[in-house]
Amino acid sequence: MTLLRTTAADPRMSQPDSLVEQLLSQMLFTSGHRAGPAEQNSWRRSLPALAADLREAGLENVEMLIEYHMPLTSKRADVVLAGVHPTTGEPSYVVIELKQWTAAYSFEDSTELVEVPGMPGGPKLNPILQVRGYCEYINDFARVLQDQPDALAGAAYLHNANDPSLLADLKTVPMTTTGRVFTGADRGKFHDFLRSRLASTGGKASADLLLNSVAAPSRQLLKVAADEVRNRSQFHLLGNQQLAVDLVLHQVDQAKKSNSKRVVIVTGGPGSGKSVIALELLGELARQGRTVLHATGSRSFTQTLRKVAGHRAPRVQKMFKYFNQFMDADANDLDVLIMDEAHRIRETSVDRYTKAALRTDRLQVDELIAAARVPVFLL
Repeated sequence: MTLLRTTAADPRMSQPDSLVEQLLSQMLFTSGHRAGPAEQNSWRRSLPALAADLREAGLENVEMLIEYHMPLTSKRADVVLAGVHPTTGEPSYVVIELKQWTAAYSFEDSTELVEVPGMPGGPKLNPILQVRGYCEYINDFARVLQDQPDALAGAAYLHNANDPSLLADLKTVPMTTTGRVFTGADRGKFHDFLRSRLASTGGKASADLLLNSVAAPSRQLLKVAADEVRNRSQFHLLGNQQLAVDLVLHQVDQAKKSNSKRVVIVTGGPGSGKSVIALELLGELARQGRTVLHATGSRSFTQTLRKVAGHRAPRVQKMFKYFNQFMDADANDLDVLIMDEAHRIRETSVDRYTKAALRTDRLQVDELIAAARVPVFLL
């Protein structure tokens, strides 16, 4: 999903007020609220600047996915450019993180955190790491990209910055294809980078592929998760815990053979090891290459599981979701959805932050059952 899909050739990209009005209207329609003054100013100043660079680089027909909403999360990337690779002719995407910073300094000698003069809210994440994280997430959950390792690149663009020495601390982080930084002082290099990733022939088909992609963990992410869970001793099972896992795995096999949906309920009192069962299932199903996610309704519980299961491999943390993140999931996109502490399921996922387009009276349990071929409820 994206707030606005356009190109740099769109006249609105040269008319900041018209552009902001369009984005505000679209945000109001999709989310039910308006962007704040800071976000509006960012749109007004940064998006026309990026569009001007695209036109100057000869890439005015490349698709711009503005405020691209990454699947199964609330995070948004400022812009994803969708086109074709100039060498291979395959779909190619560049994630752009736009910053209006003119200076940034390492926060207490950290390579990950920086201070930005004049910006409230304390230290900020190094934008190289920010855009790299976005690329990794998209690679991990947009299944259309899983067999295209070179399809995605990323860059932070600080278009207002004209003195590179004031941003030298950012570059203490090694730059890669999915994480690098450009400033207004090296616009030419930014243009070269874009042209190395995108041809001038447009990218409508590529944009369609990404926007219509199945949202499910990639095979590589599943492998990492399987390895991480297998190597942690606290996930070892006892007695009926192993029986529960075996019974669920049997139902998953049968659902695939019969091309049918099977709903599984595992019950047990406090301390009976339901979460150990959930994590063992996650690891084993991931090892088998099944598309599987874990979900709960508790923020503190989810954060704890993310830290435990993804301690050595942080990307595994993205496999732990919340019950209300499946409102727009396509039916049976996942093989298995493991719902821990399922007594926390609410009547509906709708709250004051829910997008207008998703505000229905659909039951949350119906959304969760629909999202996977085998929903597993741990009660």
